[in-house]
Amino acid sequence: MASALLVLNGPNLNLLGIRDPDAYGTASLDTIEREIEEAFPAVDFTFRQDNSEGVLIDHLHAAHEQGVDGVVFNPGGYTHTSVALRDAVDAIDPPTVEVHLSNVHAREDFRRTSRIAPVCVGQMSGFGAAGYHLAVRYLLNRVS
Repeated sequence: MASALLVLNGPNLNLLGIRDPDAYGTASLDTIEREIEEAFPAVDFTFRQDNSEGVLIDHLHAAHEQGVDGVVFNPGGYTHTSVALRDAVDAIDPPTVEVHLSNVHAREDFRRTSRIAPVCVGQMSGFGAAGYHLAVRYLLNRVS
């Protein structure tokens, strides 16, 4: 049976390739998603992106209800502010890996604190799009 993973992206990630390419790279979110699917053809992926905190919470709840094996989550700017997203990740069964394209620890002070990471099984930061691939590989190894 194929593993099912949710790849969830938060605010402004729909602007990848346009917004601050020095920090986030030049690949669009569509390109990153396509590359993930090509790299892991046996995985049943669901890709979601939203700029709304409540919708992201709904996607996390749905992942729990649908029995997803794991979540790759880039909460974007909500990383540093959202207790509600932290509580949603903490409340669901599938393990979650937090992903950031840029190295948040080498940027502004406010980006160095994640409210989400303490309830995740791990965090990938600073590896660009490869961070998504590393998170998928980790989750697949965990569920096998």
